[in-house]
Amino acid sequence: MKERWNQILVGLLIAQVLLCVVVLWPRRAASGTGEPLLPGLKASDVVALTITDDQGKSIALRRVEGTWVLPDADNYPADGTKVTTLLNKLAGLTTRRLITRTAASHRQLDVADNDFRRRIELETMEGQQYRLYLGSSPQFDTIHVRVAGRDETYLASNLSVGEAQATPISWVDPVYLRLDSSEVQTVTLRNRNGTLRFLKGEDGKWTLEGLGPEERADQSRISALVQTVTSLRMTEPLGKEARPEYGMDSPTALVTIQTSTETVTLTVGAQDPETKTYVVIGSHSPYYVRVTEAVARDLVEKGRDYFLQPPPTPTPTPTPSPEPTVATSPAATPAGAPATGTPLTVPPESATPGPTP
Repeated sequence: MKERWNQILVGLLIAQVLLCVVVLWPRRAASGTGEPLLPGLKASDVVALTITDDQGKSIALRRVEGTWVLPDADNYPADGTKVTTLLNKLAGLTTRRLITRTAASHRQLDVADNDFRRRIELETMEGQQYRLYLGSSPQFDTIHVRVAGRDETYLASNLSVGEAQATPISWVDPVYLRLDSSEVQTVTLRNRNGTLRFLKGEDGKWTLEGLGPEERADQSRISALVQTVTSLRMTEPLGKEARPEYGMDSPTALVTIQTSTETVTLTVGAQDPETKTYVVIGSHSPYYVRVTEAVARDLVEKGRDYFLQPPPTPTPTPTPSPEPTVATSPAATPAGAPATGTPLTVPPESATPGPTP
């Protein structure tokens, strides 16, 4: 009886495997190249793009006067090349490799209406709208895709969810301020520890204004600071509105960068208690941005001593060796006298009475 049940279970397992193969095995459409998955779509016609990921994050991009921007960040400029690259790939999707026609497979392939890797919504200048889902990747450089409202799921090549991130930083230039560090002449840093002014000499080396006779500037730390502020990287653009939580009324640091042609000021505001990021705005831009704690640390926390070389360690004065002690021969010790270095204990006279004469 037990063997009979084992045979039945094995048969059911084989049937499930065959069903999965039949349902999920890639199929080629009747045409050799397939039909366009999004008929009539041209990348140049798209004016709005919204991407939502499987964590609930969403990013909106819009084309304004020929330039792609982030409307939720007061039209902060986006990287148009990245947007166009994605749109061209989406417009080029075809029905060549059919995976399944059943809705029951959508969740397994991560292309269900409420269970997906990416949901992408497009709008054209004529008002036509498209919605599609990007799902799992069965192998390198391939991904499951499905158009909303259809059961068919296809396998697409040369596309990945990594090209459709739902974070603002993925669609902008992460460098908020970019200056030629070789053109920088002075950098002034003001924070709670005071004001520091760094000067570059004719030899290209940095020094700190007001050094004492025995003080030396730490070239590596000053150079690292200059590199940070002349190539300031952000984590997120925030927009143009000055909000109270940004803390700009009581900045944590002020940085003034003087080049041969311009002066740029960076104002560092408050730290967010959750993300640990700081808000920054530069005089070169109307936009507020966030930077990491690691980027802002030297600007906010470091004082004068940090940018100085440690004082040289003084050479210790050698301790003279003690003169050797000359031992005294017992034969040379006078009779009745104690040996050198040996304490002599004399009992009191009353302690032991002597013999009677």
